[in-house]
Amino acid sequence: MPTEIREVLNDHWRRLEHRPPPMSPVVAVSELPVPTPNGSLAAALDSAGNRHLLVPVGAHQNVRKGLNGPVLMLHKRTLDDERTRHDYADLVCLRSDLSDIFTTLCADILVATEAAPDNPMKVFNRVLDRWKALFQNPGPPLGPQQLAGLFGELIVLARLLKHDSSAHLLWRGPSGYRHDFATDAGALEVKTSTSPDGRQIRIHGLDQLEPPTNGALGLVWLRLEPTVREGLGLLDLINRVLELADDEAAVLNQLALVGYRTADDDHYRHARYEIGEQRWYNVDVAFPRLTTIDLAAATISSNVRHVDYTIDLSGDTPEPMEDSQVERHIRVMIEEHL
Repeated sequence: MPTEIREVLNDHWRRLEHRPPPMSPVVAVSELPVPTPNGSLAAALDSAGNRHLLVPVGAHQNVRKGLNGPVLMLHKRTLDDERTRHDYADLVCLRSDLSDIFTTLCADILVATEAAPDNPMKVFNRVLDRWKALFQNPGPPLGPQQLAGLFGELIVLARLLKHDSSAHLLWRGPSGYRHDFATDAGALEVKTSTSPDGRQIRIHGLDQLEPPTNGALGLVWLRLEPTVREGLGLLDLINRVLELADDEAAVLNQLALVGYRTADDDHYRHARYEIGEQRWYNVDVAFPRLTTIDLAAATISSNVRHVDYTIDLSGDTPEPMEDSQVERHIRVMIEEHL
């Protein structure tokens, strides 16, 4: 559905682009097939070629302040036709290089409004609150270690999405959860390294390698080899994940939480990796780790907190899972999620 809505929006904006440009500050308007008690939502285009989404509001409804550029601008706009006046919340994207992500934001607003059309302004504000992190206070681009970590998680996410197009809902690391992917029945923690030697893994906290209460934990370790022309590009991998997922907006929200923004794509265009090694481990009682239970058994005070430590998996033990075991672990997670 989100992909279909994106196409509807793009079609309306493309048709507006082929009309004679409106005289500033007038916008050309194309009504969208999303009705509300106050009228239908609309796509619009101004004389500078900026894309707008118009959300109908009541005459006495306020449009929140605070979005005034440099990427998004929001204000109340009144438009007249031959018979009536219409008030809108006018959301405009001022950066043409962010048109794709703006389209996805608008598609999310349309889908949410279709589901709850009685109060489109409330729906609009709720969706905008989830998305504004994509456009405000972007911060610096991701560094080399962050990029490698994101690449590893996306490799795992792509594999999960091949089983279930809604598997992005299992990706919980960006929101600060202790495991990168989790359900009640199973979890996955992903670790990446760009070092050519060894298999040393840094563990953060005593709960990172604690399995779910009623499930199993897997640890995915990848050795990534940065390349110039070979391998898989980070942007290509992101596009692959977006194509596999049934909700692009949800994936983009997760990417925003880890610090990725399309405005920095030029910075990431040359980020490419070959996967030199990929191992999936079952984190069971034989796996080397520290947990709160281990500390208690060693009579170490429970007041010990914020423990970081390193595991060396360079030897032959523990053995990684066979591919059939990996598939079984994934199926358990997916089936519990369905």
